[in-house]
Amino acid sequence: MTSIEYFEVECTEPLGGEYYRQITNDVLLDHNLLRVIHKLHVYIDPNVPVFVACGVLKKITSLVRVRDFVNVNPLEGKMILVISNETYLAPMLKIFWQRFGKDHVEQPDRFTVVLYDLAVDPKEIEEIIIADPSEALYKDLIYAFRCIAPEGFRVRREVYGKERFSFISSEDTLTASSDALVAEKFQLMGEEP
Repeated sequence: MTSIEYFEVECTEPLGGEYYRQITNDVLLDHNLLRVIHKLHVYIDPNVPVFVACGVLKKITSLVRVRDFVNVNPLEGKMILVISNETYLAPMLKIFWQRFGKDHVEQPDRFTVVLYDLAVDPKEIEEIIIADPSEALYKDLIYAFRCIAPEGFRVRREVYGKERFSFISSEDTLTASSDALVAEKFQLMGEEP
């Protein structure tokens, strides 16, 4: 796992730790998340019982704007948008329909959208945010760590920010000591709690 700078699995049972290292690696690889995690520390204590995963993320791709995949060509009474990548076409149409109304938006083919009778500058259209890739990333991380956590650990607390995350799960109620455990694991990675 060369893409993660720091990857540690700490377990009170050494054999269990080896298994969880492989499980964590496999799940993150299957969900294509290794490329976005910079540091990761996983702690498992089946006697407490508690599962903790703390991580630092690599810089996440910036927001996707209309200008990133569309050429906006203003003409008299309309703007013709030429699509170079269909990935964000559906969310773009939804945003346009909400913002301008369906009467002003037409899609004659897969690679063209026409906006009619808008009192909007073409530069303003280009700056409209279509997607935030970090939103999907956090959903993927939550799902992945739910898969990694031991079966039966249904009590969970997930904290995700722009640069880091923590995931705690247990069979029992999570207490204030859980927060201290998370802080300790961030310190082991050389990060401020």
